[in-house]
Amino acid sequence: MSNAQLRPFFIDTDTASDDAVALVMALRHPAVDVVGIGIVAGNVPLDMGVQNALYTVEMCGVNVPVYAGCSEPLECDLRTAQMVHGADGMGDIGLSLQGRVAHTQHAVDALIDASHRFAGELELVTLGPLTNIATALRRDPGLASRIKRCVVMGAVYDHIGNVTPVAEFNMWCDPMAVQVVLDSGMMPEFVGWDRSRFDAVIDSKMAADIRSIGTPLAEFAIDIQRAVIEFCRTETKIDGFDLPDPIAMAHALDVSVALEVRELFLEVETRPGPTEGMVVMDVLGVLHRPANAKVVTRASNARFIEMLREAVR
Repeated sequence: MSNAQLRPFFIDTDTASDDAVALVMALRHPAVDVVGIGIVAGNVPLDMGVQNALYTVEMCGVNVPVYAGCSEPLECDLRTAQMVHGADGMGDIGLSLQGRVAHTQHAVDALIDASHRFAGELELVTLGPLTNIATALRRDPGLASRIKRCVVMGAVYDHIGNVTPVAEFNMWCDPMAVQVVLDSGMMPEFVGWDRSRFDAVIDSKMAADIRSIGTPLAEFAIDIQRAVIEFCRTETKIDGFDLPDPIAMAHALDVSVALEVRELFLEVETRPGPTEGMVVMDVLGVLHRPANAKVVTRASNARFIEMLREAVR
């Protein structure tokens, strides 16, 4: 398949251990051309996210530009998730995560340029805080109309959070950016942490099975989850580890992964306090507001595992 026939993807990520697996899934997909990877501060500080993405691209043996983006949220202080993913974001397993060089263009400019180059065709997948996307929309509101589809890993349909009782990490990192995206008219498709918790859990047996595929990518995908496994055991009470960004990427790559999708009105709590970063979903439609997002409410674990295995084989 020539590049002209491939689906153009731009991925925006705060590269840590689950983001890296999602990148592998996209970079290895035969029908997708990843035209750029933008990095945002989130799971780890910006420079670390850049190095982790460059390492992952190198592991996949492809030549895809990586662009450094925003190093701080729009209005609040940066809050990372290194207590989840390890100090280096990649499980602290001793990977060589320094010395690689990103493209000189800023991720926001790269996204805007790609949206013109592939107007009406570009698919945007966000795996981290939405700072880069909101910044691009503020700079160029027409961006929303040039994006064919925007898949967001973020929020929770059941309103059970993983960083506060009600907020999911990516949305909590930069709530104001979430509201900018919701107000843009882009109709983003949210794949929340609830889908990861229910449909993308890898227990120890499955992890061993995937790792036994024996390729460098299979070993990489499992080994970098080392820190996450401990966090899941102690904090989120998951047996094994879950893969939020890969289940979102699976939906972006193959719509059959989603078994149920709802169109809902969403808004985010931007004020500091116990509900900061909560994406409130009007599940019953009591506000009588038009839907501004799609939400994946059921997903296929079997198809997800099949895609994960295909990517690392």
